[in-house]
Amino acid sequence: MSEQPSEFSVIGRPQRKIDGLAKSTGRAAYTDDLTLPGLLHGKILRSPHPHARIVSIDTSKAEALPGVHGVLVGRELPRLYGIIPWTPDETALAVDRVRHIGDGVAAVAAVDEDTALRALGLIEVEYEVLPAILDPQDALAAEGSYDAGDYIHPPKKEGWNGNVTKMVALEFGDLESGFASADIEVEGEYRFEGTTHAAIEPHCAIGQFEAGGRLTVWSSTQVPHYLHRELAQVLELDPANVRVIQPPVGGAFGGKSEPFDLEFCVAALARKTGRPVKILYTREEVFYAHRGRHPFDMWYRTGMTRDGRLTAVDARIVLDGGAYASFGLVTTYYSGQLLTAPYDLGAYRFNSVRAYTNKPACGPKRGHGSVQPRFAFEVQVDKLAEAGGFDPMELRRRNLLGPDTRTVNELRVTSNGFEQCLESVERASGWKERWRRLPFGRGLGVAGSTYISGTNYPIYPNDMPQSGIQVQIDRSGRVAVFSGGSEIGQGTDSAMAYIAAEELGVPLAHVRVMRGDTDFTPVDLGAYSSRVTFMLGNACVDACRKVKAQVCEAVAHHWDGDPDAVVLREGRAFDPSDGERTMPIRRAFQVAEARWGTLGATGSYNTPKDVHGSYRGGTIGASPAYSFTAHVAEVEVDPETGVVRVDRIWVAHDCGRALNPVLVEGQMEGSAYMGFGEALMEEHVFKDADHGRAGLHNAPSLLDYRIPTSVDTPALEALIVESIDPEGPYGAKEAGEGPLHPSIPAIANAIHDAVGVRVDRLPFSPPRVWRAIQAAREAGTLGKPPHPADRVGAGVAS
Repeated sequence: MSEQPSEFSVIGRPQRKIDGLAKSTGRAAYTDDLTLPGLLHGKILRSPHPHARIVSIDTSKAEALPGVHGVLVGRELPRLYGIIPWTPDETALAVDRVRHIGDGVAAVAAVDEDTALRALGLIEVEYEVLPAILDPQDALAAEGSYDAGDYIHPPKKEGWNGNVTKMVALEFGDLESGFASADIEVEGEYRFEGTTHAAIEPHCAIGQFEAGGRLTVWSSTQVPHYLHRELAQVLELDPANVRVIQPPVGGAFGGKSEPFDLEFCVAALARKTGRPVKILYTREEVFYAHRGRHPFDMWYRTGMTRDGRLTAVDARIVLDGGAYASFGLVTTYYSGQLLTAPYDLGAYRFNSVRAYTNKPACGPKRGHGSVQPRFAFEVQVDKLAEAGGFDPMELRRRNLLGPDTRTVNELRVTSNGFEQCLESVERASGWKERWRRLPFGRGLGVAGSTYISGTNYPIYPNDMPQSGIQVQIDRSGRVAVFSGGSEIGQGTDSAMAYIAAEELGVPLAHVRVMRGDTDFTPVDLGAYSSRVTFMLGNACVDACRKVKAQVCEAVAHHWDGDPDAVVLREGRAFDPSDGERTMPIRRAFQVAEARWGTLGATGSYNTPKDVHGSYRGGTIGASPAYSFTAHVAEVEVDPETGVVRVDRIWVAHDCGRALNPVLVEGQMEGSAYMGFGEALMEEHVFKDADHGRAGLHNAPSLLDYRIPTSVDTPALEALIVESIDPEGPYGAKEAGEGPLHPSIPAIANAIHDAVGVRVDRLPFSPPRVWRAIQAAREAGTLGKPPHPADRVGAGVAS
């Protein structure tokens, strides 16, 4: 981006969200709030088995039930699909095999939900039960054949294990020399349990076919463009005859970032019945649809010199992917590729493998693929600090990557405010005075991280823009922004309105953001990978500046002046050097329309080409910019019960320029809250053969799946750090996912500071923490760890 003015009238100032009033008053209409004439209600029959062959399906009794208008089975939509084009392994409904409890088998459309549910009970399915594989290690060790049920999917090549989604093995630098030069080594095993998104709004979709074969689908998706693409492919429709409308979305966090069975079912049932069809997931169905955080088994070996320089990192990771690929190819890369900042690593190797299991598929959840290894690695860094006699804050400083550089795996880093993030949380938490000085049972922990601001590579290869905006100027002074962006509660629409108001000088109330309809908005790839503010924001700046240039030139011509002297700000066009040259912005638009005709412009954004290495997989994890985060957590641990209470988390996040500080703070606090919940409470657990029905979800409701309430949540202090990025709109970077990453390891490290025990497996539940405390008590090691300055022969960097 070109150099920006030093002062702004809208950008960087607290602003309201433009949809806040409609949502707070209940006027916002979500997908399930919509109704259409003749609307039918759909329900999906789901498998009771984790792994089985479908022998036969008899739908005749369901079809004969009064009030049923259509029944759908998998063989009617046999085409494989998948959000990643290289790993299509799903069908809209199971065709010949079910792969987890809850896998869709058939769907019905009826006059109401009760009738649809009765119809499901009349569908007769004969299954041949196959062996269920619930452990990823068992999946990787399996031998045999797909037909016998030893493999969950057909092997990609003869002789391969069909339970492997993806394997990645990459090495950077001289690992052998790195460990040879290390004076201290730490090795550890870590376990991160799977977690789900728990968005307030369940998935919902409505399908309608019009005369002539035109399909419209309303969906609570966060990727309308990709849903549009997959609907056309699976239903074998001309894409020009498919329309996706995205009403307001009641939260997603990655859980709605790919097509789901209900969207295909409403479309196919609408085509079959000639009437619109709605399907709303129950909360239990949301748990079985899942696509949440992968469980990870991780092993790390890390080397460091006596003076605190990281020399080598070696990692082995096994991902439990569940029944389908989802984003798993990318997740497998992300599990290693995104670890190489904010620290300068001398050498690095990771070997990651994603296994299929007979559980609901895992996919992207806030901080996709990198939250799990960040937990393990930041604990490793803390262990190294203790082994070397370092303050962990200082050890992180000694290994700073810095701005305008390349990581060991060749990712280009532009702006980098991580050092300022460390300084902010250190100062705010009173770290220097309080770390290792609090009484037994109380502790502080620190952790850092980095995250992408959009992916350099679109999900399917193409050279077209990743984001697009169209701006239209009305002679009344109103500005319309046609945006392909996905508003899922994070403030996308508001951000585009701020940019338009800033660039075109109109009051914020005069900007209308029109989005969520693939028929009249330019393509944007969706709300995932923290791409929207950066990529869509750049597209919006591009469009607004094109039309702004026309307005300024027309006004300058009207005044017989210089276009560069014309300023559009706060509802007026004026020349700061001449007090007589001023007019309302409405008049300026009219002058421009008289000169140029109807005013409008388009803008687009695509990523630079030089941000990654040339090796296979180098594009995955590459981003035009990276955010940086540091957290300090303060905890209290009860050694008699193992209960951990997190009192406060200080969150410092480098978001580039904060377009709206209030929204950025909200994203930071929400991210830290989610990380806190995963650290202490959340587990996506399934029964095994020894505990009832293998593969059955242990707690598929929000009564049983624990997430923090407002009573549980610690005080959260957001500390914004602005390292103005040369690539971002006004220098902005992401703020929606990066602030989650350090919460979990900061809490883990604080527990160690409090009582001297390490808990390397999530969540840090009372039984798990209590057992660790008991083990330390029996070993005689329970107690407050010493401050480096208090150690006998204390050496470097206390």
